[in-house]
Amino acid sequence: MQYSDCRKPVVFVIDMVNGFIKEGALHDERIADIIPSIQKLLDALACRNVFVCDNHPPHTREFETFPKHCVIGSEEAEVVDELKPYVKSWISKNSTNTFHAQAFQEFLQEDLDYYQDIVVVGCCTDLCVLHFVLTLQTWLNEHNKKEYRIIVPKNCTETYDIPEIHPASKWNQVAWDMMQMNGVCVVDQLVD
Repeated sequence: MQYSDCRKPVVFVIDMVNGFIKEGALHDERIADIIPSIQKLLDALACRNVFVCDNHPPHTREFETFPKHCVIGSEEAEVVDELKPYVKSWISKNSTNTFHAQAFQEFLQEDLDYYQDIVVVGCCTDLCVLHFVLTLQTWLNEHNKKEYRIIVPKNCTETYDIPEIHPASKWNQVAWDMMQMNGVCVVDQLVD
């Protein structure tokens, strides 16, 4: 798919924060490999973007499932340095699903009408990206919002790798397949 095929786009950059890429219990440095692709996409589209950042209180329910990470005010909760210059706006979230964040609900009510294509990039493909994309897609279906399209470029999404437990290539593919079979436009990449 070409950049020029995007119609009135907005880009959501999910969890490209230190706590998933550079430090902390849940980081995987291999996720940094998608940073140049995200930079290229943001440069090429030059549209509104919304960075979504895990931003947890010190004692949050999610820490019963996942190790403590991205606590409010910590370095882990900060966007990685390479992408900070691109941040136009941001949303904090306290779960794996951006859709439930209060600021995203406000976006749906106040800003969605300005856009048609919702481009989603970041990590982790099979957790935060997948949860957001599928929930948003079903919301669009429920409200018969035919004019909107969700686009997920594979080269701008990644998940963590734990050999024999959570092989990244397998879980990326599972997530992309689940998105695609639910009507999301999953593409290898956006190009000039």
